[in-house]
Amino acid sequence: MSDNELFGRSNELVALGALVDGLPEEGGALVVRGAPGIGKSALLSWAAHRAERSGVTVLTASGVEAETHLPFAGLYQLTRTMLDRVPGLPPVQAEALLGAFGMTEAPPTGHAPQLFMIALATLDLLGEAAAHAPVLLIVDDVQWLDPPTLDVLAFIARRLGREPLGMLLAIRDGHPTCLDTLALRELRLHPLTTVDAGALLDAVEPRLEPPLRHRVLDAAAGNPLALIELPAALREREASAEALTSSAVPLTSRLERAFASRLLDLPSDTRSVLLVAASDDDGALGEVLAAASVLAGFDISPESLSPAADIGLVTADEYRIRFCHPLVRSAVLQAASLAERLAAHDALAAVLDGQSDRRTWHRAAATGRRDESVAVELDRTAAGAEARGAPAVALAALERSIALGENPSRMGKRLVKAAELALELGRTNQAAALVQSAAPLAADVPERARTVLVGEGFDIDVSTSVPRLRLLITTAEEAASAGDPELALRLLRAAARRCWWFDPGVALRERVVAAAERLPVPELHPDLLYVLAFATPLERGATVIERFERLESEGGYDALAAATLGAAATAMGGYDHAVRFLRHAAAGLRAQGRLGLLAQTLVSLSFASAHIVDRESGLPSVAEAIRLAEETVQARWLTGALIAKAHFSAVLGDLETAQTAIEEAERQTLALANPSNLAFIQITRGLIGLAAGRHAEAFACVWRVFDPADPAHHPYLQTVAIPVLAEAAVSDENRAAARGVLRPLAAAAAATTARMIRANLGFAHALLADDEDAEASFRSALALDHSVDPFTRARLLLAHGAWLRRRRRVMESRVPLRIARECFASLGTRPWYERACQELRSAGEAGVPDKGGAQSDHAPWELLTPQELQIAQLAATGLSNREIGQQLYLSHRTVAAHLYRIYPKLGITSRGQLREKLQPDG
Repeated sequence: MSDNELFGRSNELVALGALVDGLPEEGGALVVRGAPGIGKSALLSWAAHRAERSGVTVLTASGVEAETHLPFAGLYQLTRTMLDRVPGLPPVQAEALLGAFGMTEAPPTGHAPQLFMIALATLDLLGEAAAHAPVLLIVDDVQWLDPPTLDVLAFIARRLGREPLGMLLAIRDGHPTCLDTLALRELRLHPLTTVDAGALLDAVEPRLEPPLRHRVLDAAAGNPLALIELPAALREREASAEALTSSAVPLTSRLERAFASRLLDLPSDTRSVLLVAASDDDGALGEVLAAASVLAGFDISPESLSPAADIGLVTADEYRIRFCHPLVRSAVLQAASLAERLAAHDALAAVLDGQSDRRTWHRAAATGRRDESVAVELDRTAAGAEARGAPAVALAALERSIALGENPSRMGKRLVKAAELALELGRTNQAAALVQSAAPLAADVPERARTVLVGEGFDIDVSTSVPRLRLLITTAEEAASAGDPELALRLLRAAARRCWWFDPGVALRERVVAAAERLPVPELHPDLLYVLAFATPLERGATVIERFERLESEGGYDALAAATLGAAATAMGGYDHAVRFLRHAAAGLRAQGRLGLLAQTLVSLSFASAHIVDRESGLPSVAEAIRLAEETVQARWLTGALIAKAHFSAVLGDLETAQTAIEEAERQTLALANPSNLAFIQITRGLIGLAAGRHAEAFACVWRVFDPADPAHHPYLQTVAIPVLAEAAVSDENRAAARGVLRPLAAAAAATTARMIRANLGFAHALLADDEDAEASFRSALALDHSVDPFTRARLLLAHGAWLRRRRRVMESRVPLRIARECFASLGTRPWYERACQELRSAGEAGVPDKGGAQSDHAPWELLTPQELQIAQLAATGLSNREIGQQLYLSHRTVAAHLYRIYPKLGITSRGQLREKLQPDG
């Protein structure tokens, strides 16, 4: 790096200096973005030198276009000097990280390390190093990193904070990455001003003739590298001056041509070494020289590099060759013919014995025609990448295999597998295209069935399609006949989910259930219970709950099974069972690093917790669900988390937050066209209306769930909406309408034993009863089991007390009203608490406050943020900071910083006081 490369960048140097100098106190990330040659690499080099002089540990990596298909190649570059610290990590993290680098045996099928576990291991590794000295990660050409490394960097960037850990990332303009959505601080490099550009040109070429000087300034357009490189190229190749400076040619191409012009006079052996090095993905000197010797047909020595080094194209030591700029690499490749480039890859493949993945990729790059043997090698490479937790690389290998393969029977399998990986990565358009290609090639029932299943992942717009539902059922029946009951059950799961989204009629729902019950699987199989709960949540409700209870007593189910069971319990209103299953699932999924599934599980847990107003676990679940749904890019589940947040905020009386959250959820739902979320939004809007005392508005919102002509209509979520509808129905007209929809719903739900549904129906019958029937209806409703839903019971007591007061039975009314008030106080449901106080005052109760609200003594969940509450709860169980960090995918130092802020908020001074402080009566 010379001073010339930093010319005119004083403001940028100040920004980089601030990042480096601030590391001992606080970490952070800075993206340096700009065009090729604008000075990104020079600034990064300057920052590295400054950091090293300040005692900062600098870890560097640089993306190479040829390395994008090598999983975690960039991460290995960054951490290779720290691998001796890996044994100090928790075993599950150490195994995941070493597995990512191919330094351990491949895990069994289905046990691939999860990307987020690898990312957490990296974060902890860096955190341990930062405990001794600040750490700065410097990554150049981020746009060419392999996708798994980019994902790890995004994970770390989200968690930078009070630790002395920083990131400096250079990204070329016009190359979107997953970092773009993180709103990281950005330093955009603009062209030099006319004055600075002229001064720089005069510094590097002081004797340039005025006409040529003007042409260079015009062509360079303020690009520092162009100002340095173009004059020399123009002098050396005056005949090509017009081509080099033509305004019709992009500056990047002109710079490549400027570098290419230097190649013309180099010896042939030097050009051979440069071509192999440009085609290589590692740059190891011995490897490049060996391949160059194969390419040239004679031994090439290290001295062959000297001419290229002398004119500043490369640098080399005894281990590695490095191009002075990525555009030099591009120039070398552009200057070679297609045949020469293919030959270079073939030569590299010939010398890479013992490195099967790299050899395969070079073989694939060396062939200009279809070759089934190379395609088979790529299939193995894809399987290995998937086993190492790199699905994006696996997909790239399969795409190349599809392009090169010749065997039609293998082609269908490749296409289906590629579609599954694309769907896993959230690339729905790509998955759809692959499925379309796979469908006519699917040669057997399993392949056709897998094609149909992948289609379920992106078939959003036709969620109410009866033909699609029939296809799922038929395909499942074919898979069962072919002897694959598990595949059939997966198809029936998808069919049952569609039945829950919309009611296709009794006949089709029963056909789904009948097909599932014919399968030779245990009756406690989680997927079978899922099918029963989603297709017939009311009709099979009693059967499903009986089996839930057996499973809970027997135990033995894993995290994935628990997630399935929790979703099933939520779908049919068994929130008490749902909470138990989902907590078990969340714990297991955390340990496995399955953050995508964990986000979904936490959304379901948030819904269940919101409906029973369990703030202690619900509020942290909601906050974490939102964070993880955003991080794993699951828009549908993010919408669900926002709805749960709005629900909680409404019942707790924070109507501004509730309104903001539900509006954001509605914007996303309209874009995704998800029927269940539309219904949940209307139910939550109704709850917000009730909390605000706007009963007519609340009724109008929730009525949409019961109206078959409305897009928000949902046949099963009506059971969730019953209490809101009944409480909002205050006018005679609305009460009559509510009674009308309640009768058929009560008949349909007669077979269920779900306590929530029975309690909701009892609540509605009592509130909507005529005066002559109200007494008996209230008594019947209060006799039901409300143990899992104290909020509904308290609302029932409030309604009963208000009814007694209106009947002038004032003394009797005070007892239920007092109980309701105390329950609302303990739950923190401020609007209903204040309503109960108002009713008590109207009943002549003395000493009822005019203002105030529930939990005025400030419970912990009112003093702490949701994440702080979650950390405090885990710390109170005796977990160490590291163990808490592993659960929440945070560094243990971040956990320590949170606890430092938690103690004064709770009025305590030590970890040992947390358990007592967090007790319900604490």
